[in-house]
Order: sequence, then C-alpha cells, then structure tokens
Amino acid sequence: MTTDRHEALKAWIAAILWLIVIAIESTKYLSAHTTSRILFPLLHYLFGMDLAHFEPWHFYIRKGGHVFGYGLLSILLFRAWRETLPSLRNARWTIRWSIIALLGTALVASLDEWHQSFIPSRTGTPRDVLLDTCAGIAAQILVFLWMRWL
Repeated sequence: MTTDRHEALKAWIAAILWLIVIAIESTKYLSAHTTSRILFPLLHYLFGMDLAHFEPWHFYIRKGGHVFGYGLLSILLFRAWRETLPSLRNARWTIRWSIIALLGTALVASLDEWHQSFIPSRTGTPRDVLLDTCAGIAAQILVFLWMRWL
C-alpha cells in the first residue's frame, strides 16, 4: 500500500470511528434522562449544585456536546476528503474539501435527528440539525484559518 493510500485509510478510519461514537450517543442509553442521572450527582458533589440550577447547565452541556461532536466530525471529514481527493496544485485547503465535509456533517446530523425521532426517550429536532451544521461551519472556518496560518 502506498503512503498516500495509507494516509487516506487512516483518515477514513478516524472519521468512521467518530461516526460510530455519534451513533452510540444517539441511542436511548445517552438520552437526557440518562445523562442527568450521571451528571447531577457529579455536579452536586463537586459544586453543591441543586436541581433548579442543574437543569440549565445540563441543557448547555448537552448542546456543547453537539457542537464538539459535529465540529470534530466536520474536521475529520475534511481530512478524509483531503487525503482521498488530491488537489492539482498540492494545496493544503480547498473549498471542495470543505464543502464536501460540511455536506457530510449536515447529512449525518439530519440522519441522527431522524433516528432519534423514533426513540421514545429522545427527540429529533431541526434545531439540533442547525446547531450541528453550524458547528461544522465553525470548524471549517477554523480549519481554513489554521491552514493559512501554518
């Protein structure tokens, strides 16, 4: 296997493993009810947080997880497409790789929320698709800036 094919394989394995993490997070085992049973005792023990103060924190922690998870997915997809579709001029960044990564991120977010709509303890919402896609856009902006800076 050539080095280029090896690098592409590594990039796709990383993206696929992260997709598996997203799929696991989409199950009933990581619903809001389940994560609150873990996070509330932890935050109560560490900070003495009561239930009234926990609810908004729980919401923001979960939405922060969306931003982190889909931002990372967007970066991993960018890397995989960069290794798969080489640039004619050996560029480190192209709009093509970025757009394909964003489309992949939006597709996964849509499928994830659609899947959650069938699970009684979960809710699939277009707002989360928008949040996840915006996280992907922000990640692509960071990738662009990073590649220009280096």
